[in-house]
Amino acid sequence: MDIAATAALGGLQQAESRVNAIAGKIAVSDNNNDSVDLSSQAVALIQAREDFSANIGTLKVVDEMQKSLFDLLG
Repeated sequence: MDIAATAALGGLQQAESRVNAIAGKIAVSDNNNDSVDLSSQAVALIQAREDFSANIGTLKVVDEMQKSLFDLLG
């Protein structure tokens, strides 16, 4: 279970890094600068959101499994 939690936390950190990088690209873009494709950045943000969601789901399952295990052990 610790492996799954560690992997999920790592996934959350990677998604956070991607969101920060995307936000930085969007922040420096302006209407006259076509070097930043805002539609691809929006897609990347949606992908990062889905990664967050999946990793949070994994952490919730790990938490439920640990609670069940502790209940069984009494």
